[in-house]
Amino acid sequence: MSVVALAPRTLSRNDNRRPVATEATELDLTVTGRLPAELDGCFVRIGPNPMGGDRPGHALVGDGMVHGVRLRSGRALWYRNRWIRTDRTTRALGELALPGPRHGLSDNANANVIRHGGRTLALGEAGVLPVELDDELGSVARIDFDATLPHGFAAHAECDPVTGELFAVAYYHELPYVEHLVLTPEGRVRRSERVEVAGPPLMHSLALTDRHSVLFDLPVTFSPTLARAGSRFPYAWQRGRAARLGLLPREGRGADVRWFDVDPCYVFHPVNAYEADDTCVVDVVRHDRVFDRDLHAPGESAPTLWRWTLDLTRGTVAAEQLDDIPQEFPRIDERRKTMRHRYAYTVAMQSGAGVLGGSALLRHDMLRREVAVHDFGPHREAGEAVFVPRGPLSAEDDGWLLTYVHDGRTGRSDLVVLDAGDFTGEPVAVVHLPGRVPSGFHANWIGS
Repeated sequence: MSVVALAPRTLSRNDNRRPVATEATELDLTVTGRLPAELDGCFVRIGPNPMGGDRPGHALVGDGMVHGVRLRSGRALWYRNRWIRTDRTTRALGELALPGPRHGLSDNANANVIRHGGRTLALGEAGVLPVELDDELGSVARIDFDATLPHGFAAHAECDPVTGELFAVAYYHELPYVEHLVLTPEGRVRRSERVEVAGPPLMHSLALTDRHSVLFDLPVTFSPTLARAGSRFPYAWQRGRAARLGLLPREGRGADVRWFDVDPCYVFHPVNAYEADDTCVVDVVRHDRVFDRDLHAPGESAPTLWRWTLDLTRGTVAAEQLDDIPQEFPRIDERRKTMRHRYAYTVAMQSGAGVLGGSALLRHDMLRREVAVHDFGPHREAGEAVFVPRGPLSAEDDGWLLTYVHDGRTGRSDLVVLDAGDFTGEPVAVVHLPGRVPSGFHANWIGS
């Protein structure tokens, strides 16, 4: 793909990695431009927001907070931000503990927020159970999918757009295996398969093709030394450990996984995966290493866009770097999951912001091998962008991109709506928020 130079940026004194101190509700928000009437739903994002005002000591910990803007009929009806009600936050707020079972290192579901089986769910790492949220982002209960979940859950599940099933790989440091989980569209675990691994790895995500789940068994593993030292997230780079991709048939047993060796690296986020002829293509954002020299943040190497092409006949892997701009949080049109995609959207990482803040959005055209840039300007920071199609049968680039953008000069954030077909053009609409949405993790569109 073509190379685009982005000017280095530094964070302003109004550092958006700082948590916000209060929960807020704001009704009937001011909008510049025109919100598309087709956007009927809630745009949500989650991330760490430690109570007490301090930055988290580790990038993946910190009390979870969800931020949402409700859109309907061309209006922005409300903005809300709410702490996920963990045991820690309910004690601090003087509230009753959230009901439901417990599992994992903590109950801090701060990594992702999705909709599945009629429930809005906050998800976390390392075996944390999902927390169900109500329509106004309040915490309802920790859940185990009606007692069908064997242990914990995962932070980054993937939904098959054809079957409506949800796939996840759950890991937990006390288990000598990971669990490949398949949930029905109604939200119950119908299949749990153990996959043996050496040393409990950090498996943030998986990818899907129409026939396989793609597993990322990479050299970041649980560290008993860090755990004994009191780390709230005791996972670290393990030098000398092999890196491999696993193809697990969707209905296969753990022993059916076919492993493919790759160079040592780490992947938090696949872009997509699909099979064609006798190959499996896996597009990812690849880090050379994480949690190695810096045990608290994954930003020690620049994450870039790569493609692995697995030859299913020969058992070999061809690796290709598609772009050299530092970037993270890849998204595509979710309707293209498991099949060949043309467009992918990522956040270009800005200097000094680690892997949470980005100065611009990138659109990758995989067919033409070109990249376009939507730069939000100096002192501005965008988060993960979500594509919402105009309609169920719209083209892959016929819809909108939604993202939260923070302005370091004003200390406030906006919800920005871009026309995906006019990616570099002016926003279609900007929803002005009453305060700041801090740098965070995953965002999603929850349609009505």
